[in-house]
Amino acid sequence: MLKKIKPYMMPITMLVGGIFYNFFSSIGWLMPYLIFTMLFITFCGVSVRHIRFSKMHVWLALIQITGCVLVYLIVSPVHPIVAQGLMICLLTPTATSAPVITGLLGGSVASVVAYSLIINILVAVFVPLFFPMIYNHLGNDFGFLPAFFNILKRLALMMLMPMILAQLFRHFLPKINKNIVRYSNISFYLWTAALAIAAGRCVGFVLAQDATNYNVEIIIAAGALLICLFQFFAGRAIGEKYNDKIAGGQSLGQKNTILGMWMCQMYLNPISSIGPGAYILWQNIVNSYQVWRNRKNL
Repeated sequence: MLKKIKPYMMPITMLVGGIFYNFFSSIGWLMPYLIFTMLFITFCGVSVRHIRFSKMHVWLALIQITGCVLVYLIVSPVHPIVAQGLMICLLTPTATSAPVITGLLGGSVASVVAYSLIINILVAVFVPLFFPMIYNHLGNDFGFLPAFFNILKRLALMMLMPMILAQLFRHFLPKINKNIVRYSNISFYLWTAALAIAAGRCVGFVLAQDATNYNVEIIIAAGALLICLFQFFAGRAIGEKYNDKIAGGQSLGQKNTILGMWMCQMYLNPISSIGPGAYILWQNIVNSYQVWRNRKNL
């Protein structure tokens, strides 16, 4: 019975999360723990020695950095807030959960981890340099080092800690590590729980916005959909040239939207956070479809 239901769990979970958004928003504090656990389980099956950087990562980073600048320059003369909301959808680093989804799809987890490390450091350097140029309300107290370390802190907590813990298990507790890897499929169920919370938070966030800004918010959300689809497609196309299609798509398409929303609310016009807020929904729909199709073909 469970095997028959499993391929449809993702859309069902998102629907339930959206309908009961009040409840799932209230347990949003569980999300970091779910992601940490999923990453730990995933990293237990990955050796640090397999994490290598490639030319594919350079191309992906170029798309993110140059793409966000181009989108802002093109859209800002028409509407600066829309430009900020769309720009952040390109700039936001790879999601900490991307290695988990990559593993579920049968891609290279090590490749996604390598790119996550690269793009988080690049964004941490780029944001303090670029944002003061495009938003003049930051004030003189906006410093390079505070912004740099604020972004890197989120990388360390959500990516590096479970990776280090998993490597300690691999080297010092190999029998326990072997059992964790054997039951690594539990990551799928943890992800469906995280998906319900993400859907609930997304719906709750959108409904909480000021009704006077709905037209702008709809435009940003629609633009976020186009950017989401473009990034998954471009990432897979570049990855295919390096025999790393799945990792390429997830590295570029799956975003750390919580970090993106935080950057908008911290450093840009808060309304622009609708961009990464809507991106949560779009990327999870894409991921759900990919996992469903992958499991259906097994």
